[in-house]
Amino acid sequence: MYRTHDGNELRATDIGSTAKLAGWVHVRRDHGGVVFIDLRDREGLTQVVFRPEENAELTGVAHTLRHEDVIEVEGRVAARVPGTENPRLATGDVELVPQTLRILNRADVLPFPVDSDPSNEDLRLTYRYFDLRRPSISRNLRLRHRITKATRDYLDEQGFVEIETPILSKSTPEGARDFLVPSRLTPGKFYALPQAPQQYKQLLMVGGIEKYFQIAKCFRDEDLRADRQPEFTQIDIEASFVEPNDIFQLVEGMLAAIFRAARGVEIPTPFPRLTYAEAMDQFGSDKPDRRFQMYLTDLADVFATSSFKMFRGALDAGGVVKAINAKNFAALTVGQSNELTAMAKHYGAKGLAFIKIENGEWKSPLVKFFTAEEKAALGSKLQAEEGDLVLFTADKREIANEVLGRIRLRIAEMQKLTEGSEALDFLWVTDFPLMAFDAAENKWNAVHHPFTRPKAEDVPLVDSGDFGKARAEAYDVVLNGVEIGGGSIRIHEPDLQAKMFAALGVNEEDQQSMFGHILRAFRLGAPPHGGIAMGLDRMVMLICGAASIREVMAFPKNNRGLDLMSHSPSGVDARQLRDLGLSLDKKHE
Repeated sequence: MYRTHDGNELRATDIGSTAKLAGWVHVRRDHGGVVFIDLRDREGLTQVVFRPEENAELTGVAHTLRHEDVIEVEGRVAARVPGTENPRLATGDVELVPQTLRILNRADVLPFPVDSDPSNEDLRLTYRYFDLRRPSISRNLRLRHRITKATRDYLDEQGFVEIETPILSKSTPEGARDFLVPSRLTPGKFYALPQAPQQYKQLLMVGGIEKYFQIAKCFRDEDLRADRQPEFTQIDIEASFVEPNDIFQLVEGMLAAIFRAARGVEIPTPFPRLTYAEAMDQFGSDKPDRRFQMYLTDLADVFATSSFKMFRGALDAGGVVKAINAKNFAALTVGQSNELTAMAKHYGAKGLAFIKIENGEWKSPLVKFFTAEEKAALGSKLQAEEGDLVLFTADKREIANEVLGRIRLRIAEMQKLTEGSEALDFLWVTDFPLMAFDAAENKWNAVHHPFTRPKAEDVPLVDSGDFGKARAEAYDVVLNGVEIGGGSIRIHEPDLQAKMFAALGVNEEDQQSMFGHILRAFRLGAPPHGGIAMGLDRMVMLICGAASIREVMAFPKNNRGLDLMSHSPSGVDARQLRDLGLSLDKKHE
């Protein structure tokens, strides 16, 4: 037995007893021959004291210890010398005076100190096994465990069954690029790693499982960012005989259980709901951050008869005039102003107009075009006051919403409106568009995926080919401006599913080739069903307050999709390629 107690266990009540500890040398301090060791394990720190007058030989060995050496010590638990107690440690009233010391392993020169926060992420990921010793990463992973356990416990109580679905599956168009796996036994054929268990969980509903969940690994070959990885984990849920309200109630209960276990807080339910159209019109985002105000305000009624050509022209063309009021931001810098204007143009606006309210005066070239009535109506509608900054755009509704939505978030960053906020603002966004037109490909694509059900009242729009107006029975759950889950009620009728495929440009032959299994399954009595997938990594990141999902994953890839620790992806030898019937282009050899 290496230890009788962990590193955070000894207390004043243990004084006089014998204890054995094992762990890493966190800190070594030499004080006039006396050696103090802070011994660390997963649970915490305990001070170990070597005194030459008590054991000169042992103290001599202690002088040779280095940071991160692995040791075992056994000895007497003693009270610390009065005045040297450490109230910041749970073990701060005691110390261990060892009679034995065993060095279990020596550490070489360290890549970085365990108690530091290295800014070089590539260095950290190269030595990820060492980086995992840092308390912040260890805390994140243990919190992730509690979140996962709370999820499993809650769904089990609700009658859900955890079922694993295949990792080697079929490549089908589901939005992102697939990772492909060549088959040795069937030369020239490929498996795909699943972007999500979407088709399998629907087939489980056809199989009568009724309530399924999985902590599922998913794979997408797409460009990376702070909250994306090529492989990630989602809480995957599907149920039969459900409507959206059933999913909302289930997920709200699950999130309440998760936050109770992870943060010790009670979150209010039910969550507020906004339609997609409302979210875009009010916040310019389908995942709105409502922790600060700054609403997008439609000014069509104010400028309906305006003589200002820019505004009147946009309205006459069927567009909008919209504005946001950035409270107390009239003193923005020239650099900030230029950045916001450049951002507006990047996202499709022709420009960005400003009004600063300073010293009781409205400062802007625009003001001379406004009538007194328009100015009064504008000030009232935007609640414009001294020190405010009003920003306008006049364009197509979609462009105006996106531009002001992004500017709204950037101004919040500039003003640090959510910095240090403990708010937990959950909401549902519902009634997403069913399809979106891709001008580059000249075709309609599913906004969520091709199995998403149109709203019953919008099925005639699909029948008539008016795809742009059709809404989906789809929903996202949002926390503090971050989508943490998305789902829908699914199509369960084969004829409607085939009609949806046809609308997306998938001909009958390709329907059978790519989706024949699910169309056949639907002809054998598929029940109405729906579900949701929650991004586990992203949710843990938010709960931990981390800046990236790489901080809550044990062995993540870097922002280029590389595993710097194991040097993957890597080349393979010619024999492996030959067995698979593959060869590389000259440029890839």
